[in-house]
Amino acid sequence: MRLGNTLRRTAVRTPGRAHVLVLGNEKGGSGKSTTAMHLAVALLHDGARVGTIDVDSRQGTFTRYNENRRSFAKAHDLDLPSPEHRSVQLSDLANRTEADAVERERFGQAFAELGGACDFLIIDTPGSHTHLSRLAHIEADTLLTPLNDSFIDLDLLARVEPDTFRIVRPSIYSEAVWQQRQMRAAAGHRPVDWIVTRNRLSTLDARNKRDMEKVLAALAQRLGFRVAPGLSERVIYRELFLKGLTLLDMRKGSGLSMTMSHVAARQELRTLLSELNLPPVAAAAE
Repeated sequence: MRLGNTLRRTAVRTPGRAHVLVLGNEKGGSGKSTTAMHLAVALLHDGARVGTIDVDSRQGTFTRYNENRRSFAKAHDLDLPSPEHRSVQLSDLANRTEADAVERERFGQAFAELGGACDFLIIDTPGSHTHLSRLAHIEADTLLTPLNDSFIDLDLLARVEPDTFRIVRPSIYSEAVWQQRQMRAAAGHRPVDWIVTRNRLSTLDARNKRDMEKVLAALAQRLGFRVAPGLSERVIYRELFLKGLTLLDMRKGSGLSMTMSHVAARQELRTLLSELNLPPVAAAAE
């Protein structure tokens, strides 16, 4: 499996359909839900119509983030821009074929309700390989995979030789993305733009940091993804979750004062949004 280099390009919008951004990674704790919520609010601030779907109903972090946001806005009489949200529940049927059919119907309904009414549809997936996650990946126009800056997380993308850092072979998540790319092509969709971000980066110039950079650059050439800067490790993200807020809301009655660290974090978010190269808002394009 070798896809070669993937160039940085502006995504093309399919007329009458939301541009679908999927946060995918088969490992929990990589910052998918935090990144998804911040990107959703950033796009809302830019005037886009944004819908969000959570297919990780068991953990439901993205759904609770949305619920916390609406509750905090109501309690403090704030006008916070919020996405239209849906949570797709897993089927509890014992028969896997029947359960898959139910989940496909539930996902299709949520997708139909938001996909035609929004400029962007952001889908958060679980840190595991599920049927709902596969359905989401097939619909992805842009696939964003956040990784902690660790070879533990990188192991999901590829097996790496410990002494030379030579890439031995693609790993489980890369294989899954490859299969879903083939299914997407068979359905007549445009190729997905796959982007890997390094989250929770340390500000220190550690050897592990340099080694990760080297291996990811080589892996990007082999698997066909782009590497973009992610979000650094900051305590503020944990504090914002309970209020449903993002860094872009901190001056609207959040009760949290801005620091230089928060200003830098907001710039990281804007840099990530720029690197995604998403298409313009549909209304503006028309």
